[in-house]
Amino acid sequence: MHYQEVSDFLQRYPNVQTIELLLPDLNGVLRGKRIEIDLLEKVYQQGFCLPASVMSLNSSGASVEKAGLGLAQGDRDYLCRPIPGTLAIVPWVDHQTRAQVLCTMYDDDGELLPLVPRNVLLKAVERFQGLGYQVGIALELEFYLVDTQRTENGALQPPVSPVSGQRMNATQVYAMQDLADHDAFIAAVLNAAREQGIPADAVIAEYAPGQFEVNLNYGDDIVAAADHALLLKRVITSVAKQLGMHATFMAKPYLDEAGNGLHMHLSLMDSKGQNIFAPDTAEACATDNRFMQQAVAGLIDMADSCQALWSPTINSFKRLAPGSFAPTSKTWGYDNRSVALRIPSGSRNATRIEHRMAGADANPYLATAALLAGVYVGLTQALQVPTPVIGDAYKQEHPRVADNQRDALRKMQSDNRISEWFGEAFVELYATVKWDDVRLFEQHISALEYELLLPYV
Repeated sequence: MHYQEVSDFLQRYPNVQTIELLLPDLNGVLRGKRIEIDLLEKVYQQGFCLPASVMSLNSSGASVEKAGLGLAQGDRDYLCRPIPGTLAIVPWVDHQTRAQVLCTMYDDDGELLPLVPRNVLLKAVERFQGLGYQVGIALELEFYLVDTQRTENGALQPPVSPVSGQRMNATQVYAMQDLADHDAFIAAVLNAAREQGIPADAVIAEYAPGQFEVNLNYGDDIVAAADHALLLKRVITSVAKQLGMHATFMAKPYLDEAGNGLHMHLSLMDSKGQNIFAPDTAEACATDNRFMQQAVAGLIDMADSCQALWSPTINSFKRLAPGSFAPTSKTWGYDNRSVALRIPSGSRNATRIEHRMAGADANPYLATAALLAGVYVGLTQALQVPTPVIGDAYKQEHPRVADNQRDALRKMQSDNRISEWFGEAFVELYATVKWDDVRLFEQHISALEYELLLPYV
């Protein structure tokens, strides 16, 4: 099965000695094994084993026993197999001696295990395809480059430019100089992405010192788009490390600077290849299109229930601050970056929804599945949309999104539509692990508590 893929790959890369078998977990962290090249054919034939408890790991990497996947079932193994078409070279390892392949996990009946986020997305895609539309999708990721050295106070700081020798300390959005200062890093990222078949096409300087955004090309394969986003994060962090820096997709690494988002662009084409979100006439606005309105209405209607998936950590909610270019309200508008759902300007054929609610720390599979669920609900129920926002949404009164993980988890668990789309077992697993994270972070005594409370209370 798919042996030709392996044979062709090894002919192209004869120096490969080891293969990394990658299994994305609940948090989008890549788990797995590294094997010698001699075992690759056996893995493709027979698969390999990992414990299902890797799907119940909290932010510290510990298995959450309440999830029932650990010692409660003997921490037993499940079969994993490589995903066809994902075998790729690891460009940042010298002499092309290492490769990688994405894998997924199966249950005892040989079916895709429904607790694996990628498998959740596959099921969501299958249901969404029942609408009969062809999808156009593209993901954008924001991230920070960070110096490996902390400040005297132990805080993060932007890297020193390898060109000027100066530390980046100003917000220069779209600045070409910032790109030039890190040209070696950007070139290495784009080259590595190209070698791995990841369609990254542009990098821009973003709203804070050391912050960048990388764009993935538009495509019609939803699961591949999420694969590419996940693997691109690995490329970026690996290349940064190779060049003596750190890269982080943490939603809010600096409290006083813009956060990192995962922006998802979606359009739908009918059987004739026509974009159903496009304005009815050249003079009309996309916000007047009824399909666009229904899709947006569904995303707004499910925003509360999906917030825990788009903002998966305690830190995620620090990103949702007024004036930060991250949405704090359930809003939409034309070419407006203060709202949650932006309808970008451009040609009629390129009309799309830009979903801006997810943080860059979100699992791309789960974030995308939630996007599909909202659009599906809106279109199938012909929901009514609120008036699009004109101007600064931060200075207006609109329904708010949850501003903390506790409320977001409760809203997710109380909406039966989430269970329908993600499966009851998965929702229970996700909630159990994330509630464990809440306790993990809330039971930590911060330095600020010692500073302000210890001497006085």
